[in-house]
Amino acid sequence: MDLKHVLEHHILDEVWFRLPVFNGLMPWSKHLLMMLIAAAFLVLFLPLAVRGKLGILAKGFVEAIVVFIRDDILEPNLGHVGHAYLGYFCTLFFFILVCNLLGLVPYGATATGNIAVTLALAMTTFFLIHLAGIREHGLVKYLHSIVPAGVPFWLWPLLYPIELIGFATKAFALCIRLFANMIAGHIVILALLGLIFIFGALNPWVGLVVTAPVSILLVLFVMCLELFVAFLQAYIFTFLTAIFVGGAVHSH
Repeated sequence: MDLKHVLEHHILDEVWFRLPVFNGLMPWSKHLLMMLIAAAFLVLFLPLAVRGKLGILAKGFVEAIVVFIRDDILEPNLGHVGHAYLGYFCTLFFFILVCNLLGLVPYGATATGNIAVTLALAMTTFFLIHLAGIREHGLVKYLHSIVPAGVPFWLWPLLYPIELIGFATKAFALCIRLFANMIAGHIVILALLGLIFIFGALNPWVGLVVTAPVSILLVLFVMCLELFVAFLQAYIFTFLTAIFVGGAVHSH
């Protein structure tokens, strides 16, 4: 395995083969494997943790996050209606969190550093916004609430497309925000490690004695920062989703 492949492992996806479904359009790739590992981990870990079979710390960790999502994310933005969506938001948070953390594991990869993955997650938010609004108000009333109240009728043909584009823009912003933040840290780490080889090619003494220790210390700092960012980005995606869904549920 050459150095280039090692350095690109945590950034680029790698298609191993294509499954014989959908006319060969479905690839079996590294990021798909990471998502399946994340899903399998959550299916096995969360029920055991909630039941207390993995110890009091695991149970307390999961319960603290669930309570935080319910009391500090859903209730302020959706009110009592948010309890019906608690399962979805917990799944969203834990899935993004585990996918983020898998990128910090040796030989792992960050599936959320793939724009196709973040786009799929953003599309779930896009559809949930409209489904929640229709569920709460009914189809006709929800379509009417998309345009702010009090707007003259003659402005509807102009504002309606703008509001619809706004929904797509919200989903696109979620997609790009998660993708950019998760891939940025890995790019910085690769750049810092690359400095060792760049200066080492110019002068081996400078590369090994001077550049290497400084680069490694900076990489360790960025790795610690990446651990914080993994939790932060899962929270931000979940929080913004709650705000957007709350706007559809409570149109006023």
